[in-house]
Amino acid sequence: MMEQTALQLFVLSIGASFVQRTTGFGFGIFIMTMLPAIMPSYGEATTLSGILAMTTSAIIVAQKYKYVNWPRLWPILLTFIIVSFGAIFVLKRMEYGILSILLGITLVAVSIYFAFFSKQIKVKTTMPVQVTAGALSGVMGGFFGMQGPPAVLYFVSSEPDKEHYLAQTQTYFLVGNVMMTLARAYNGFFTSAVGMGYVYGITGVLIGNLMGAWVFRHITGNLLKYIIYAYIGISGLTFLFG
Repeated sequence: MMEQTALQLFVLSIGASFVQRTTGFGFGIFIMTMLPAIMPSYGEATTLSGILAMTTSAIIVAQKYKYVNWPRLWPILLTFIIVSFGAIFVLKRMEYGILSILLGITLVAVSIYFAFFSKQIKVKTTMPVQVTAGALSGVMGGFFGMQGPPAVLYFVSSEPDKEHYLAQTQTYFLVGNVMMTLARAYNGFFTSAVGMGYVYGITGVLIGNLMGAWVFRHITGNLLKYIIYAYIGISGLTFLFG
Protein backbone atom coordinates (compact mmCIF):
# COMPACT_ATOMS: atom_id res chain seq x y z
CA MET A 1 0.00 0.00 0.00
CA MET A 2 2.82 2.38 0.88
CA GLU A 3 4.58 1.57 -2.40
CA GLN A 4 1.39 2.39 -4.32
CA THR A 5 1.02 5.72 -2.50
CA ALA A 6 4.66 6.59 -3.20
CA LEU A 7 4.21 5.84 -6.91
CA GLN A 8 0.99 7.87 -7.06
CA LEU A 9 2.63 10.89 -5.43
CA PHE A 10 5.65 10.59 -7.71
CA VAL A 11 3.52 10.55 -10.87
CA LEU A 12 1.20 13.31 -9.65
CA SER A 13 4.19 15.51 -8.79
CA ILE A 14 5.66 15.09 -12.27
CA GLY A 15 2.38 16.17 -13.87
CA ALA A 16 1.76 19.06 -11.49
CA SER A 17 5.30 20.41 -11.75
CA PHE A 18 5.21 20.11 -15.55
CA VAL A 19 1.99 22.13 -15.68
CA GLN A 20 3.36 24.76 -13.28
CA ARG A 21 6.61 25.18 -15.22
CA THR A 22 4.86 25.33 -18.59
CA THR A 23 1.98 27.70 -17.78
CA GLY A 24 3.27 29.45 -14.64
CA PHE A 25 0.54 28.01 -12.41
CA GLY A 26 -1.67 24.95 -11.94
CA PHE A 27 0.32 22.79 -9.53
CA GLY A 28 -2.46 22.83 -6.94
CA ILE A 29 -5.24 22.55 -9.52
CA PHE A 30 -3.65 19.43 -11.03
CA ILE A 31 -2.61 17.62 -7.88
CA MET A 32 -5.64 18.48 -5.73
CA THR A 33 -7.98 16.65 -8.09
CA MET A 34 -6.54 13.38 -6.67
CA LEU A 35 -4.40 14.21 -3.61
CA PRO A 36 -7.28 14.37 -1.06
CA ALA A 37 -8.02 10.70 -1.81
CA ILE A 38 -4.42 9.75 -0.96
CA MET A 39 -3.78 11.86 2.14
CA PRO A 40 -5.43 11.25 5.55
CA SER A 41 -7.29 14.60 5.51
CA TYR A 42 -8.11 17.50 3.19
CA GLY A 43 -6.01 19.89 5.28
CA GLU A 44 -2.97 17.63 4.96
CA ALA A 45 -3.55 17.37 1.21
CA THR A 46 -3.51 21.17 0.81
CA THR A 47 -0.37 21.35 2.96
CA LEU A 48 1.50 18.78 0.88
CA SER A 49 0.35 20.45 -2.32
CA GLY A 50 1.63 23.77 -0.99
CA ILE A 51 5.13 22.63 -0.05
CA LEU A 52 5.63 20.71 -3.29
CA ALA A 53 4.41 23.74 -5.30
CA MET A 54 6.69 25.92 -3.17
CA THR A 55 9.67 23.82 -4.23
CA THR A 56 8.71 24.10 -7.89
CA SER A 57 8.40 27.88 -7.61
CA ALA A 58 11.72 28.18 -5.75
CA ILE A 59 13.53 26.48 -8.63
CA ILE A 60 11.97 28.84 -11.19
CA VAL A 61 12.56 31.98 -9.10
CA ALA A 62 16.25 31.10 -8.82
CA GLN A 63 16.37 31.05 -12.63
CA LYS A 64 14.19 34.13 -13.35
CA TYR A 65 14.83 36.41 -10.37
CA LYS A 66 16.22 39.27 -12.49
CA TYR A 67 12.77 39.71 -14.10
CA VAL A 68 10.93 40.27 -10.80
CA ASN A 69 9.31 43.72 -10.44
CA TRP A 70 8.70 44.17 -6.70
CA PRO A 71 6.66 47.41 -6.86
CA ARG A 72 4.05 45.63 -9.02
CA LEU A 73 4.19 42.52 -6.84
CA TRP A 74 3.89 43.74 -3.24
CA PRO A 75 0.23 44.97 -3.19
CA ILE A 76 -1.25 41.77 -4.61
CA LEU A 77 1.10 39.60 -2.54
CA LEU A 78 0.38 41.25 0.81
CA THR A 79 -3.39 41.13 0.17
CA PHE A 80 -3.13 37.45 -0.69
CA ILE A 81 -1.20 36.63 2.50
CA ILE A 82 -3.73 38.39 4.75
CA VAL A 83 -6.82 36.85 3.13
CA SER A 84 -5.36 33.34 2.81
CA PHE A 85 -4.44 33.31 6.52
CA GLY A 86 -8.07 34.05 7.39
CA ALA A 87 -9.32 31.33 5.04
CA ILE A 88 -6.96 28.72 6.52
CA PHE A 89 -8.08 29.50 10.07
CA VAL A 90 -11.73 28.75 9.19
CA LEU A 91 -10.90 25.75 6.98
CA LYS A 92 -11.93 23.17 9.59
CA ARG A 93 -15.46 24.58 9.71
CA MET A 94 -16.12 24.81 5.98
CA GLU A 95 -18.45 22.74 3.80
CA TYR A 96 -16.78 22.24 0.41
CA GLY A 97 -19.65 21.01 -1.77
CA ILE A 98 -21.39 24.30 -2.59
CA LEU A 99 -18.12 26.25 -2.69
CA SER A 100 -16.64 23.77 -5.16
CA ILE A 101 -19.62 24.11 -7.50
CA LEU A 102 -19.51 27.90 -7.39
CA LEU A 103 -15.75 27.86 -7.92
CA GLY A 104 -16.09 25.53 -10.90
CA ILE A 105 -18.73 27.70 -12.58
CA THR A 106 -16.64 30.82 -12.00
CA LEU A 107 -13.47 29.30 -13.45
CA VAL A 108 -15.24 28.07 -16.59
CA ALA A 109 -16.95 31.43 -17.14
CA VAL A 110 -13.72 33.38 -16.62
CA SER A 111 -11.73 31.17 -18.98
CA ILE A 112 -14.34 31.55 -21.75
CA TYR A 113 -14.54 35.30 -21.24
CA PHE A 114 -10.78 35.82 -21.39
CA ALA A 115 -10.31 33.43 -24.32
CA PHE A 116 -12.74 35.37 -26.51
CA PHE A 117 -12.21 38.89 -25.23
CA SER A 118 -8.58 38.90 -24.08
CA LYS A 119 -7.51 41.31 -26.85
CA GLN A 120 -9.97 43.89 -25.57
CA ILE A 121 -8.96 43.38 -21.91
CA LYS A 122 -6.28 45.73 -20.61
CA VAL A 123 -5.55 45.08 -16.96
CA LYS A 124 -3.95 48.07 -15.26
CA THR A 125 -1.54 47.70 -12.36
CA THR A 126 -3.68 49.87 -10.10
CA MET A 127 -4.10 49.27 -6.38
CA PRO A 128 -7.82 48.29 -6.58
CA VAL A 129 -7.10 45.71 -9.29
CA GLN A 130 -4.14 44.27 -7.36
CA VAL A 131 -6.08 44.08 -4.08
CA THR A 132 -9.06 42.41 -5.77
CA ALA A 133 -6.86 39.80 -7.48
CA GLY A 134 -4.94 39.19 -4.25
CA ALA A 135 -8.13 38.77 -2.21
CA LEU A 136 -9.69 36.29 -4.65
CA SER A 137 -6.42 34.40 -4.83
CA GLY A 138 -6.22 34.31 -1.03
CA VAL A 139 -9.68 32.79 -0.71
CA MET A 140 -8.92 30.10 -3.29
CA GLY A 141 -5.49 29.39 -1.83
CA GLY A 142 -6.68 29.14 1.76
CA PHE A 143 -9.73 26.97 1.07
CA PHE A 144 -8.64 24.89 -1.91
CA GLY A 145 -4.82 25.09 -2.10
CA MET A 146 -5.05 26.54 -5.62
CA GLN A 147 -4.50 30.28 -5.53
CA GLY A 148 -3.40 30.52 -9.14
CA PRO A 149 -6.27 31.62 -11.43
CA PRO A 150 -7.01 35.17 -10.14
CA ALA A 151 -3.33 36.08 -9.83
CA VAL A 152 -2.44 34.47 -13.16
CA LEU A 153 -5.16 36.36 -15.02
CA TYR A 154 -3.79 39.58 -13.53
CA PHE A 155 -0.12 38.87 -14.31
CA VAL A 156 -0.64 37.48 -17.81
CA SER A 157 -2.54 40.65 -18.75
CA SER A 158 -0.25 43.14 -16.99
CA GLU A 159 3.28 41.83 -17.62
CA PRO A 160 5.15 42.81 -20.83
CA ASP A 161 6.41 39.33 -21.82
CA LYS A 162 6.42 35.70 -20.77
CA GLU A 163 9.73 35.94 -18.86
CA HIS A 164 8.41 38.72 -16.61
CA TYR A 165 5.10 36.85 -16.28
CA LEU A 166 6.85 33.69 -15.10
CA ALA A 167 9.13 35.55 -12.68
CA GLN A 168 6.23 37.48 -11.14
CA THR A 169 3.91 34.51 -10.76
CA GLN A 170 6.52 32.19 -9.28
CA THR A 171 7.79 34.76 -6.77
CA TYR A 172 4.18 35.38 -5.79
CA PHE A 173 3.50 31.66 -5.35
CA LEU A 174 6.78 31.03 -3.53
CA VAL A 175 6.26 33.69 -0.87
CA GLY A 176 2.55 32.90 -0.61
CA ASN A 177 3.11 29.18 -0.13
CA VAL A 178 5.76 29.78 2.52
CA MET A 179 3.31 31.89 4.51
CA MET A 180 0.39 29.47 4.01
CA THR A 181 2.56 26.54 5.07
CA LEU A 182 3.35 28.31 8.34
CA ALA A 183 -0.36 28.96 8.92
CA ARG A 184 -1.25 25.34 8.12
CA ALA A 185 1.47 24.07 10.44
CA TYR A 186 0.07 26.26 13.21
CA ASN A 187 -3.36 24.71 12.62
CA GLY A 188 -1.98 21.18 12.84
CA PHE A 189 -2.05 20.25 9.15
CA PHE A 190 1.74 19.72 8.82
CA THR A 191 1.96 16.07 9.93
CA SER A 192 4.35 13.15 9.45
CA ALA A 193 2.17 12.00 6.54
CA VAL A 194 2.85 15.34 4.82
CA GLY A 195 6.59 14.93 5.43
CA MET A 196 6.61 11.44 3.90
CA GLY A 197 4.50 12.65 0.98
CA TYR A 198 7.08 15.34 0.28
CA VAL A 199 9.85 12.73 0.21
CA TYR A 200 7.87 10.68 -2.30
CA GLY A 201 7.00 13.66 -4.49
CA ILE A 202 10.16 15.76 -4.63
CA THR A 203 11.88 13.71 -7.35
CA GLY A 204 8.76 14.00 -9.49
CA VAL A 205 8.83 17.77 -8.97
CA LEU A 206 12.37 17.97 -10.34
CA ILE A 207 11.57 15.80 -13.37
CA GLY A 208 8.40 17.72 -14.20
CA ASN A 209 10.25 21.01 -13.89
CA LEU A 210 12.85 19.97 -16.45
CA MET A 211 10.18 18.79 -18.89
CA GLY A 212 8.12 21.95 -18.47
CA ALA A 213 11.16 24.22 -18.96
CA TRP A 214 11.77 22.69 -22.38
CA VAL A 215 8.15 23.25 -23.44
CA PHE A 216 8.13 26.83 -22.09
CA ARG A 217 11.10 27.77 -24.29
CA HIS A 218 9.20 26.70 -27.39
CA ILE A 219 5.85 28.45 -26.92
CA THR A 220 5.05 32.04 -27.83
CA GLY A 221 3.54 34.57 -25.46
CA ASN A 222 0.13 34.58 -27.22
CA LEU A 223 -0.05 30.78 -27.26
CA LEU A 224 0.83 30.74 -23.57
CA LYS A 225 -2.16 32.97 -22.79
CA TYR A 226 -4.61 30.64 -24.53
CA ILE A 227 -3.09 27.59 -22.87
CA ILE A 228 -3.63 29.33 -19.52
CA TYR A 229 -7.25 30.20 -20.33
CA ALA A 230 -7.94 26.63 -21.45
CA TYR A 231 -6.39 25.12 -18.34
CA ILE A 232 -8.42 27.40 -16.06
CA GLY A 233 -11.56 26.21 -17.85
CA ILE A 234 -10.54 22.55 -17.50
CA SER A 235 -9.86 23.06 -13.80
CA GLY A 236 -13.36 24.52 -13.42
CA LEU A 237 -14.87 21.45 -15.05
CA THR A 238 -13.02 19.19 -12.62
CA PHE A 239 -14.73 20.99 -9.75
CA LEU A 240 -18.15 20.63 -11.38
CA PHE A 241 -17.88 16.99 -12.43
CA GLY A 242 -14.98 15.61 -10.36
